[in-house]
Amino acid sequence: MIKAAELKAFRTTLEALRSRLRGDVTTMADAALRHSGSDANGDLSRMPIHMADIGSDAYEQEFTLSLMANEEETLELVELALERIKAKKYGTCEECGGVIAKKRLEAIPFAAMCIRCAEKMENGGRPRQPR
Repeated sequence: MIKAAELKAFRTTLEALRSRLRGDVTTMADAALRHSGSDANGDLSRMPIHMADIGSDAYEQEFTLSLMANEEETLELVELALERIKAKKYGTCEECGGVIAKKRLEAIPFAAMCIRCAEKMENGGRPRQPR
C-alpha cells in the first residue's frame, strides 16, 4: 500500500510530467505544422528546390508527427494515472488487482499494471517463454 506522503510525491511527479508533455506536444505541433507568412505571400526563396530537400522536409515532418503521437499517448496515460490517484486506485494493477511495485511506479509513474501483467500483455497475453 502506498502511503499518503508517497502518493503526494507521485501526484507531483505526474503533474510535472503532464505539464512537460503538454509543452512538448505544443512545440512539436508548431514545428511540424509551421506555415510562415512568407510562404503564404508567395515568397518561395526558402522553399527547397531539390527533390532530396523536399523528401527530407517531408520525412522530418512525418517523424515529428510520430513523436507527437507518442507524447500524446504518454500524456493520456499520465492523465489516467492522475484519475487513479483521485479514485484511490493508484498502485493497484488494473489487470490482476495486485500491488504495483513501488520501484516500478518510481520508474514509470503512470504504470497501470504490475510487471508480470505488463510482460504478459507485451507477449500477446502469453506467459514469457523460458530461455
